[in-house]
Amino acid sequence: MVNKFNTSLQGYNKNEVNAFVNEVIKEYESMLKKLKSSCEIIDSLKAELKHYKETEASLNRAILIAEESTANIKRSAYEESKVIIDDAKRNATKVVNNALHKAERIEEDAESLRRKVSVYKRRFKALIEQQLDELEEFDERL
Repeated sequence: MVNKFNTSLQGYNKNEVNAFVNEVIKEYESMLKKLKSSCEIIDSLKAELKHYKETEASLNRAILIAEESTANIKRSAYEESKVIIDDAKRNATKVVNNALHKAERIEEDAESLRRKVSVYKRRFKALIEQQLDELEEFDERL
């Protein structure tokens, strides 16, 4: 914003200088408002990003717990099935039949758990993809 002022006997024309100063003040105030608005948006986006990072951390912890639980359940199911099989070998036909029934129930439970884990993984993956999409949209808004 280059401005040339007319001169008078006492120097530059005061009205022109004052008008220019007022224009500079308005432009400066406008820039300050824009800067303040931008800072507020940045602060808001930082808070939102922090929230998403915390959510991601929570989801990661949930995945680890689910994986540990799955491993423990599998290990327990395996150990229990070994005990049942050993008992069946030592006992009569009745015990063998009981052990077979228990093994079938355990297998059903394990299958049910596998289905539940599969559903959980699909839902969790969709949630993570949604969060990633939101982060990408967030980046695009910047």
